[in-house]
Amino acid sequence: MKKQSLTRCTIFRWCQRYEVGRVNIKDLPRLGQAHAVTNTATISAVDELIRQNRRITTREIAAELSISKGTVHHIIPKKFGYGKVCAQWVPKHLSGNQKTARMDVCLIQEFLH
Repeated sequence: MKKQSLTRCTIFRWCQRYEVGRVNIKDLPRLGQAHAVTNTATISAVDELIRQNRRITTREIAAELSISKGTVHHIIPKKFGYGKVCAQWVPKHLSGNQKTARMDVCLIQEFLH
């Protein structure tokens, strides 16, 4: 059975940091570190752009909102559960009401032809 313990090097590094006065255990911000998207205004703006034009690209969203493409790639699938189907953003999982509404639209369109 493998023991789960810290290496000596890690313990020495932590002790050195504690001796110089650092007591916070969270990582300090550094260049290249990904930032969590918590800005609800940005998330709402992305959702609004997608609802206005389901064929909008991530590059267009990034340019419109002046945010990175990586941020857009983070928001769309993680926050909304959207995926690309035939160049349109659509929800990956539909609720019962959404499924019924889509079936109704399909039936109406079928009768119109």
